[in-house]
Amino acid sequence: MMVSARLINGLRKGVLATALVALAGCTALTPGSVAVNRTGDNPAPVIAPPPASDDEIIGQREHPRIIAAFGGVYSDRQAEIMIARIVSRLLAAADQPNAQFQVTILDSPEVNAFALPGGYIYVTRGILALASDTSELAAVLAHEIAHVTLRHARARTDRSRTTAIVDRVITSVFGGDTSNDAVASRSRMSMAAFNQNQELEADREGIKIAGKAGYDPHAAARFLGVMSRFASFSAGSDNGDDFLSSHPSTPDRIQKAAETARSLFGAPGTGETDRSGYMDGISGLTFGDSPSQGSIVGRQYIHPGARFTFTVPSGYTLQTSQNAVVGVAGDGEAVRFDSTSVPAGQSLTDYLKSGWIAGLKAETVRAESHNGIEMATGLAETDQWHFRVSVARIDGTVYRFIFAAKATSDRFTRGAEQTLASFRRTTAADLSGIRTVAVRVVTARPGDTADSLARQMSGLSRGPELFYIINNLYPGDPIVPGQKYKLVALQ
Repeated sequence: MMVSARLINGLRKGVLATALVALAGCTALTPGSVAVNRTGDNPAPVIAPPPASDDEIIGQREHPRIIAAFGGVYSDRQAEIMIARIVSRLLAAADQPNAQFQVTILDSPEVNAFALPGGYIYVTRGILALASDTSELAAVLAHEIAHVTLRHARARTDRSRTTAIVDRVITSVFGGDTSNDAVASRSRMSMAAFNQNQELEADREGIKIAGKAGYDPHAAARFLGVMSRFASFSAGSDNGDDFLSSHPSTPDRIQKAAETARSLFGAPGTGETDRSGYMDGISGLTFGDSPSQGSIVGRQYIHPGARFTFTVPSGYTLQTSQNAVVGVAGDGEAVRFDSTSVPAGQSLTDYLKSGWIAGLKAETVRAESHNGIEMATGLAETDQWHFRVSVARIDGTVYRFIFAAKATSDRFTRGAEQTLASFRRTTAADLSGIRTVAVRVVTARPGDTADSLARQMSGLSRGPELFYIINNLYPGDPIVPGQKYKLVALQ
């Protein structure tokens, strides 16, 4: 969805200007405009773009890769309109009248935000769920705008070109080219993270921009504190929160943010927060893993969007891990499932032999078919692991199963074969087993306490603990009747 800064008043009247934004290209925008990606039915007029700068070329090249690496674009009309309004105010405050910024909501549960050269800014729905008011989101967006205007994003991209190690982040069985691997793309971005001085510089500039735009300048320190709590909550889980590692919310950094806000704008209590409006903007937001990207129901993995499913053998525990599904058995066996891009004209047997598998035994590669789906399988072996690698092609996309074991056995072979044989199209019965988790906004009533609201999330693992963090509360804190709070609930 393309939202021009000049249309913000129209949005207040319910007028929504939409345009289809191609993932592989860049939409031309009028000066000072904000683009928020989503699908739509009313394409905007085509505007001839000016010659692209080096920064724009970098942004255009990396934009579709970022979208693919983070699960696609998340479409939510309420959140998009809210973000468009915030960014328009921030750009005006940042003295960027001719800037072109494109803000994309990524369909990822991670707490993450980052910027690319050329004015590409990304926020995940995970960070939207963690913030509690408009000023906190404005602090995040202003921080990323500052990275762009301070040219940090360009410097980070230049540095990443010299970091050859990130092209070998997929170890063991991945012995060849990882350029099409989503995890490798994310690792390249992570390796090129901003340094500490750049982060502090963006903190200060972002607070200055947000405060000048009329938002609570102390929101940055407040939200850094929430992120610190969430990082501790998430410690030990494989949630891939790159933002929490590359934007560490240390006590020193939080204190510096608070001091900057006080020195520029005075004591807390000034500036807009608009908690109620923000809560309305994120009500119904998907929380956690997106069902559209696949759901785990017991030992079965179901992908409603791509319309396929498979089931792993008894003894395996499935979980999502960035852009892959991994399963681990207690006896030294594991399976990884992901997708990759393979030219339509390349056979699957040729793809297996193309050099990306370390230790592949080429003579074992064979073509096969299950449930009408084209497949190929081969064996590989390294110093410590035995692999059975299988690929399947559905609707032009190639999916990979990589089974690994410390020692091969008949049981390991049967398990891999059973999993591959279970790979099929979804049915209505499969889809009926999927449950979604979303943010539900409630208005506190007289007599409500933080503890009583937290108990409403007892059905989720560590739900009450999560309630306090996403609402920036602690057990025993008072609840304000009439104020809105976030719950996470099954739907």
